[in-house]
Amino acid sequence: MVRLLNVYTISSFVSLAGLLYGFDIASVAGIVATEQYKEYYGNPIGIRQGAITGAIAAGSLAGALCSSFLGDRFSRKATIQLGAVLWCIGASLQSSSTGIAMLVIGRIFAGLCIGITSVLVPIYQSEISPHRIRGRIITLQHFGLAWGALIQYFIQYGCSFLNSQAAFRLPWAIQAIPAILLFIGLFWLPRSPRWLASKNRWDEVLKVLAFLRTPDCDINDPLVLAEYKEIEEQVRERDEKWNTYRELFGKKLRKRLFIAMAVQGWSQLSGVYILLYGVVLPLESAGISNARVAASIYYIIFVVATIPTILWTDHWGRRSSLLVGSLCLAFLFCLIGGLFMRFDQPIASRCIQASLYLMSASFAMSWGPIEWMYPPEIIPLHVRCKAVSLSTSTNYVINLAWALGTLPMWRKIRWRLFFISASFNVAAFIHVWLAIPETKQRTLEEMDEIFEHEDQLWRSFTGAPYSGRLNMLAKEFERGKITNPRRRDDIERTAISQTLFDSTTG
Repeated sequence: MVRLLNVYTISSFVSLAGLLYGFDIASVAGIVATEQYKEYYGNPIGIRQGAITGAIAAGSLAGALCSSFLGDRFSRKATIQLGAVLWCIGASLQSSSTGIAMLVIGRIFAGLCIGITSVLVPIYQSEISPHRIRGRIITLQHFGLAWGALIQYFIQYGCSFLNSQAAFRLPWAIQAIPAILLFIGLFWLPRSPRWLASKNRWDEVLKVLAFLRTPDCDINDPLVLAEYKEIEEQVRERDEKWNTYRELFGKKLRKRLFIAMAVQGWSQLSGVYILLYGVVLPLESAGISNARVAASIYYIIFVVATIPTILWTDHWGRRSSLLVGSLCLAFLFCLIGGLFMRFDQPIASRCIQASLYLMSASFAMSWGPIEWMYPPEIIPLHVRCKAVSLSTSTNYVINLAWALGTLPMWRKIRWRLFFISASFNVAAFIHVWLAIPETKQRTLEEMDEIFEHEDQLWRSFTGAPYSGRLNMLAKEFERGKITNPRRRDDIERTAISQTLFDSTTG
């Protein structure tokens, strides 16, 4: 019998945080186009609208940086709860705003939540998931984002027919509902076993691992003991420089940090997030009738195309997905830019529309989920929060720049913007081919082996196969060659629900 609380359901629930990010993306794409919004806020355009759109990226940048010490000090779970509270404050301020200043402040509060949760939710998911399905588990964060964009787009589209301020206030107010559910539900979820290990709470580490890995919470299961030992060995290796930025930028780890930052950066520079915020613009320019309905298909594809990634990303691998995704996006951006350049009249409107849909699918099957997956995978436990916060900050710095500059650039250079994005995707392909290794099927504690082994990455499309180290260690426990690191009589077999509840107060 499948237990209600398992890695899949836990990860799916915390992906409500991704839903919040998607809510913001779609609300910007739809609400700013309504006449009610334009009339109430004085038809903001240019820098004023860029400031409204970019406020959430500014807040996200601050939240991502704060998460580096909050996530280590108070745990991943408790800090995600703080983010949910900040989101509710932001939703309240936005839905009751009396002017642009109040609206911007509300979006900054909402951005603090997005920054915190976009760092810590993938970290939490990576730290609770088995190595064999870690990609699938973290992809649920992107799946939540895609669903949030789709749901909110239809909410605001329906509200746009209301002939009152409710056309934009109601969608902003509804955003608080998943945040409230996230805050309450997290009380019943376990803490990250790796975070517990960093605090030397070893009894809880073994109990939580047993709960996550076995149906009967067996603390003597060989795979549980093998994973416990791997975590213990990595934590025991820490020295006086443990958990410092100095170590993070040191010779051993800076390569991984820069790769994590590059993955987040290339994802933003791919240009797809511009379209998520404003896909209506190119659709209207292409002469598509009822562009807002056509844009809804873009969001539907964004959801549907994520499903194959959830199912098969741990077989496809990260590296091959990024390489294929970059090539597809570069081709599609060039195609759309060429069509806009060649045809002054909307002759090729259907081709442009189809290319935009293919672009949504290509991103959802490659860079979209992997930008959240890759950074927490490759960084060691003791500096994971700090490194992922910096890599995610890269995301929001570029996001803020796009938010402030997209509308002015679209008015001035129009179709040339697509060729700029195509160039970034070509550069991303080259960087992945030369410098980004494969991490599928590896445990978090095995990443040192990948990055310490100097290999010519361009000789392989998919990367080295899994070494099977964890399975070999489990067999050693099974044969009795290694003893249980925590004796059975040291840990009472209390009810797991009580154990998890107690861990929330630590």
